[in-house]
This record gives sequence, structure tokens and C-alpha cells, in this order.
Amino acid sequence: MVVAPAVADKNIHQANAFDLSEEALRRQRNSKWGKYSPEVLPAFVAEMDFAVAEPIQQAVRRVVDGRDYGYPLRNGEKAGLAVATAFAARMKDRFDWEVDPDLVLPLADLVQGTYAPVLAFSEPGDGVVLQVPNYPPFRDVIQTTGRKLIPLSMRDDGTRFVCDTVEIAAAVNGRTRIFVLCNPQNPTGRVFTRDELLAMARFAIDHDMIIISDEIHSDLVYPGHRHIPLASLGAEIADRTITITSPTKSFNIPGLRCAVLHFGSARLRDRFLARIPARLMGDPNAIGVDATVAAWAHGQPWLDSVMAHLLRARDRLVGRLQAEVPEIVCRVPEGTFLAWLDCTKLGFNTSAFDFFHDRARIAFSAGETFDPAGSQFVRFNFATSMPILDKLLDQMVTAIRR
Repeated sequence: MVVAPAVADKNIHQANAFDLSEEALRRQRNSKWGKYSPEVLPAFVAEMDFAVAEPIQQAVRRVVDGRDYGYPLRNGEKAGLAVATAFAARMKDRFDWEVDPDLVLPLADLVQGTYAPVLAFSEPGDGVVLQVPNYPPFRDVIQTTGRKLIPLSMRDDGTRFVCDTVEIAAAVNGRTRIFVLCNPQNPTGRVFTRDELLAMARFAIDHDMIIISDEIHSDLVYPGHRHIPLASLGAEIADRTITITSPTKSFNIPGLRCAVLHFGSARLRDRFLARIPARLMGDPNAIGVDATVAAWAHGQPWLDSVMAHLLRARDRLVGRLQAEVPEIVCRVPEGTFLAWLDCTKLGFNTSAFDFFHDRARIAFSAGETFDPAGSQFVRFNFATSMPILDKLLDQMVTAIRR
């Protein structure tokens, strides 16, 4: 008899959300724990090793137990409106940002939401400003659509990573159409201040660029820092800002495929839809809709616990590296569950990814996927249990010392 995965993995949902065993995690059928051989510990793709929040699980169960797989309506309206309304309520509650649900376009795939604005607001050969290192799909969209990458370097100033648009002023011209912002920044973990955001927005305004603001990690910000939605900084900025986000990172539901595009003005939305018909974007599915609404409306207590755990994990990671492998430069992440590690001083004769994969049996995200010049960097996903985190760090230190 074949046992359904939900039954086979029932113990996962009953366990402490932050203390799942390596054995239980390897039974899950996901990319993180299935891509590499069993002797390799994964710390790469940006998902967390935590059991999902119970309100989300209950929302999914209601759909599954009811065999409710038809075209979804919620409150007599298209299901996407429920997502847009939940997003608006979430933004008001978390960031005191007033959002009109009519300016929110729900969709299934956030990467799709990176491609569509580039296609809508630029032409082949046009320039796109992008922070480097960067989330790899942004580089992919620039290359595959024939746009020109204008790199805005995230530079280590000795305490954190910063960027300065003055450095790219000479490279920007009348065909530079788009400015891509990632905040909190992946992979460096920066949470940009109000002054930094205003400076980047002013640069985009002065050069008549549309801003694509990736804010998917906005819920994952540590004490002492605050996420500020770019489009909340005034009507002039909002009028050229498309915010892309999703609960999939902060609530650990990437496989449920639900995201939103928010347009800072009706004018911007209409310009977009004149180039990219709404039907082309598709709709999120019924389970993704209900999971998203449950996450944004009822998941905050779970997320508060997640952030307390991640803060401990971040501090343990940084503390051990500073004490045991000071040659690795790790600026303390201000947000996300990702650490950007500079291994240059270790003098590897191969890429940092290959060293840790072959010698430490750890799969990090390879630095060169975020920056072609970043082969001596790796991105460390520390959203796991403390025992697994300690095992990762032990294996790192042992391989380096050996």
C-alpha cells in the first residue's frame, strides 16, 4: 500500500517547528534536501527548515479535505482579490503603508513578476541598473531579454555593504530604463535606511527610471533595523515603483506559488497592462491563495518565534566564525536568513563552493551565481535547527583547519 506523503511525514508537523531532525528533513521531497547526495549538508536555496505555521496548515487542509479543487471564489469574488486585500491589510499593520487593493496584481510566480516589468518598461538594448551581488534571476532576466546590465556594486565599507549611485552616473543614459532594488538585500543581508532609499529613488527619478523593488524578505528584519517599503516614501516615488513580494520566504511556503505585484499608481498599473495583459500573468491556485491569506492574517505569532530563533542562529554563526575562522569575512546580516561569506583570505585554489562541497561536505550557494567575480564567496542559509547549524559550522571549521 502506498502511504500518502502527508501521513508519512505526520511527525514533521507535530515536532517543534525549529527542531526538525535531519532524518525528517531528508524525507521531504524538496530541492534543498533532495538535490545533493545524503552525505552533503545543504545550506543553499532560500527556504527554511521549519514546520509551517498551523494556521497555514489548517487552510491547506480545508481545501484538501473538502476536495475543493474548482475555480476558486472567496467571499463571492475572484480569489486573487482576497490576496490583494490581505496584502493591503498586512502592509498597513506592519509598515503603516496605505495600499489600494486595486493596484495589486496577484500572480503565481515571483520570478515571473521580475520578468514582466522589464518587458513592459524597456526594450532590447536598454539599460537596467542592478545591485551586485544579486539574486540570480534578476541577472537572468537582463541577459535573456537582451537588456544591458549596469552593475551597482555593493561594497564592503568595513562594517556593512553599501552602494553609491554616484559610481554609475557615467554609465546611465537616456536608454537606462529600469532600476532594480532588492531590500532587504539578497545576498548581503543589508536593510537599507530611509536616507539610502531616498538617495536611490532620487537617482531613479532624475534619470526617469522605473523602479522594481524586490521586498520579499521585508518581514525578516532583526532588532535595530526597520524595513521601509520604497513606495511608501511619497507619491513621486510610488508613481514609478513596482513592489514585488510574497509570503513564501517569511512563512516558508515557496512551493505554494503565490506572489503579488503592487503598482504605486493607477497610471503605472495601466502602462504595465497596456504591454503585458493581465491574462498573460495567470492567477495563483486555490491552495496558494488560502495559504497566503492565512499567513498574512494569522501567521505573525509563528513568525515572531521564527525571528527569535533566526536571531540566535545568526549570532551563533557570526560568533563562531569570528572566533574560529576569522579569515572569513562575514558582515552581520541586518535582515534575511542568509549570510554572505568572503573566503578570499583563506587562499583556496578552487572556488569557495567547491572547497566546502568537496572538503566539508556542505552545499552552500556558489558566490559566482550572484556575481561572476564572486567565486571566493558563498551564501550561507542559516535557517535551520541549532544542531544542524552546529554541524555545518563544525564541518566548515574542520575542513579549513585540515
